[in-house]
Amino acid sequence: MSARRAVTVVGIGDDGCASLSSRAASAVARAEVLVGGERHLEFFPQFRGEKIALKGGLSAALDRVDALSAEQNVCILASGDPLFFGVGALVVRKLGGEHVEIIPSLSSVQWAFARTGIAWDDAAFVSVHGRSPEGFATRLRRLSKVAVLTDGENGPARLAARLLEHGDAGWKAWVCESLAGAGERVRAFDLAALAACEDIGPLNVLLLLRSDPAWRPPPAVPYLHEDAFAKRMPKNGLITKREVRMLSIASMTIRPDAVVWDVGAGSGSVSIEAAMLCPLGRVYAIEVDPEGVEICRDNVRAHGVDNVRVVAGRAPEALAALEDPDAVFVGGSKGSMEEIVTVALDRLRPGGRLVVNAITMENVAETYRALRARGLDPEVTLLSVSRGVPLARYVRYEALNPIHIFAATKPAKAREAVEAAEGAEPARPAPSGTPRSTSEAS
Repeated sequence: MSARRAVTVVGIGDDGCASLSSRAASAVARAEVLVGGERHLEFFPQFRGEKIALKGGLSAALDRVDALSAEQNVCILASGDPLFFGVGALVVRKLGGEHVEIIPSLSSVQWAFARTGIAWDDAAFVSVHGRSPEGFATRLRRLSKVAVLTDGENGPARLAARLLEHGDAGWKAWVCESLAGAGERVRAFDLAALAACEDIGPLNVLLLLRSDPAWRPPPAVPYLHEDAFAKRMPKNGLITKREVRMLSIASMTIRPDAVVWDVGAGSGSVSIEAAMLCPLGRVYAIEVDPEGVEICRDNVRAHGVDNVRVVAGRAPEALAALEDPDAVFVGGSKGSMEEIVTVALDRLRPGGRLVVNAITMENVAETYRALRARGLDPEVTLLSVSRGVPLARYVRYEALNPIHIFAATKPAKAREAVEAAEGAEPARPAPSGTPRSTSEAS
């Protein structure tokens, strides 16, 4: 074990030294090196030791803290509770928990609930600070009380506009600014007013509470009837029928942070309901037909999911720019089934799931051949569904097209198995945003 002295991470509020407990004040007083954001360091003009301002290169700064703490007492200043969406967890990971002491202050979220008089034992917490807001509306669709940590790019007005764009207007909002500081301000809004508000300070917490006391969360996945989705001709619509969708989505075993490809997305029904299962991930809906692309985008907005990216292009070519998936659904192939299955298996992460719907004998044969060529023994289901429909005073059955559902799991490769054994996760290409030539975030 290193001989370094403990590094102390002290939580501090916007009221500066007044927010420090006696234990926290003692930690600052005995420090020889004081580390923090410039705003926090300004609270201690009398400090005579070395000051290190955190300006973005956090990893490099912690390397220096690691070196200095072998000989000197180091105190790191952090907002509120350092372990609540703060720097504390990174410090512990970097330096080792046995070398770090955390002294928390009240978090900004605690102050926000206290100032509004709202109990927070049943609240959920979401941070878009330094993160993409993609998936924000999807994550909130089943929540009733939320505290949101924002930043200058993703402020309360922009987040309110995002919820409105995706049809989720039923919230009361409180914007709590500069909590416990000299410029503290707490204001209540409806979402429309908040989306139009332009005078919100950068230091704020957004509280959201469902405006309807009788509101109840929707099902995790509603498995809606296809009539709930806009669709293009022919008469029955190019859309995966509910019963087929239920079995196909279940077969994909989608995790909350999964990346999903929906190839041949059509009206987007699979993409939308898959997105509800991965609010921390994203779904790429790939569709070649221009009319289908627009209908898919409309459906995505109408059903309140904002972690679906609609990709206008033909598979498999349109798949090249996408990040590697954890699950792939193929609902349409435009004559390229074997090529799509091959690319999907190449790109799937180890343990990922491929699910293919095939109606024609040609697609059935191509899918089976492609899977067997990779040494896979797929699960195959032939699903025949007949629905009861009215006939005068009676009910008769009307059959839907029978459909083959193939499902297969990609095994771990030898190289990836070795990396996993050594503790290194196989690399996944980072999402680079929407490919300019083919897709658009919806």
